[in-house]
Amino acid sequence: MERLWAPWRTVYIGKDHGGACIFCEKLNSTEDEANYVLRRGEAVFVLLNLYPYTNGHLLVAPKRHVGDLADLTGEEILELGETTREMVALLRKAFRPDGFNIGVNLGTIAGAGVPGHFHVHIVPRWAGDTNFMPVLGDVRVISEGLETTYRKLKATLQTGK
Repeated sequence: MERLWAPWRTVYIGKDHGGACIFCEKLNSTEDEANYVLRRGEAVFVLLNLYPYTNGHLLVAPKRHVGDLADLTGEEILELGETTREMVALLRKAFRPDGFNIGVNLGTIAGAGVPGHFHVHIVPRWAGDTNFMPVLGDVRVISEGLETTYRKLKATLQTGK
């Protein structure tokens, strides 16, 4: 069985990152490129994960500050699903991954780094994308910088190619 193992995230998960919500801060800013906000919809937005498991790791979140699936409106759930589908198609065009991990972590105990603001992870996967580095060296290998990934995805989003 394959595992998406990320022990380096333990320094981030469950820690106090200040009083402000990182999603709300990025949403309230107009600096989309600096904040890696890829797309803004009616009820949700998309941004790159600052601590990616693999290149192109995206987060889809409601604009409204809400922490639990049960608190989302029908419109938010629908747009989350549609946007997730569209981002998978975007990642397929831009990066040609072999597959995806798509998921939600509800609550700190489940691994939510930002438990107060619901979000969906979209993690592109390639055959052989993990190796011994995370296990032996406590290091992850991300072969492309966030700026490059953002520009590539933004261009693909705008051109459709």
